[in-house]
Amino acid sequence: MSAVPHFETVHQQDVDTQHRALRFLTAGSVDDGKSTLIGRLLFDSRAILADQLDTLERRAAGQPIDLSLLTDGLEAEREQGITIDVAYRYFATKARKFIIADAPGHEQYTRNMVTAAAGSDAAVVLVDITKLDLAQAEVPLLPQTRRHSLLAHLLRVPSIVFAVNKIDALAANAAGEGFAKVSAALRRFAEEAGISVTAIVPVSALNGDNVTQPLDAAWYNGPSLLQVLESLPTAQETVEGPLQQPVQYVSKEGEGTGYQPRTFWGRIAQGQVKAGDEVEVLPSGVKALIAEVRRAGETVAHAVAGESAGLVFDRQVDVSRGDWIVAPGSAAPRQQFEATLAWLDTEPAQIGRKYWVRHGNRWVQARISAIEHRLDIHTLAETEAHELAVNEIGHVVVELQAPLPLAAYADNRVAGALIVVDPTSNRTSGALLVR
Repeated sequence: MSAVPHFETVHQQDVDTQHRALRFLTAGSVDDGKSTLIGRLLFDSRAILADQLDTLERRAAGQPIDLSLLTDGLEAEREQGITIDVAYRYFATKARKFIIADAPGHEQYTRNMVTAAAGSDAAVVLVDITKLDLAQAEVPLLPQTRRHSLLAHLLRVPSIVFAVNKIDALAANAAGEGFAKVSAALRRFAEEAGISVTAIVPVSALNGDNVTQPLDAAWYNGPSLLQVLESLPTAQETVEGPLQQPVQYVSKEGEGTGYQPRTFWGRIAQGQVKAGDEVEVLPSGVKALIAEVRRAGETVAHAVAGESAGLVFDRQVDVSRGDWIVAPGSAAPRQQFEATLAWLDTEPAQIGRKYWVRHGNRWVQARISAIEHRLDIHTLAETEAHELAVNEIGHVVVELQAPLPLAAYADNRVAGALIVVDPTSNRTSGALLVR
């Protein structure tokens, strides 16, 4: 049976975008081979230092080296053979640079996977073909494969790539049919969940098959995993649209008494700004004109989304850390909103309980006023729920003690995201994505 490779060609980006480093995470179930895959990418791209390679060879004692040890840095990880913390690694090819986040596969460490996904341009979800029942007409996927794919989708990771790993474990005459059946299962799941799949590629992280070099097999004529990664666009903040900038830091120039100009620093979340533009400060609603735009301590003509900039007003305005500087009338602060809640705490999310939420650089007290439904990751059905347990995803209504300038997460990953913190334990309990 011939497997038709599923790969959507990415349009050629402009030169600046094409050379930006791609931030991607690896996700999937336990022992799917995520750390080994990253080790293979580092090894084949010659991103391993000589002393690291010597250490791996000594530990191997004449056996094939364990490439997963390049990312599993904690002692507990090496002892148990699992990934616990998020490990970041860097490598480069002639085409571009990469920043990799190796996310844990264990269900109890899903919070670390969410952390890695929040700032990623792409997600590589590994699927261990040896764990799947290929005898069934419709191959069932593992729960963590579904959960991590859904989380990456909900966190608006732009590109989602499925890497069907351990393809070498199948007999040569069965590999093509097995890959085709798993690909069909992944496409069915993605269609049901509304996930846009960039590519599905077969790989063997252990042997290096189709990781950096194309696979030599009659049943597959698609790209290698590295070729897919080299072609993916980076997630850029939207330059189009009205200005939105959270204030992170306020600096004052000069010494002595009297009014001294203040610069309001922050990373622009959306739009662009130049001298002469009118802006509005939220939540106060006070308006002013931009007298000067600064970057890295120097005055510049303008600044755009994704850049850190300092804004100087034409008059004295009370602005503090946590405020937002926006285009006039472009944002209306709200005290109640609907959101997707990914719950990460062992203490369940409960209706009526108070939490702290962080939006941009501002902390506000909040409570969950309603849980509309919980998402069943196995059936993708919306089920009734009165609380959300660890690693569950639900649709909730949240009430804030003070209004915040919120945006839909689908439109703005900065203004549309909040983290939830338990006021008693100070644990990061969940991630809110404004609907």
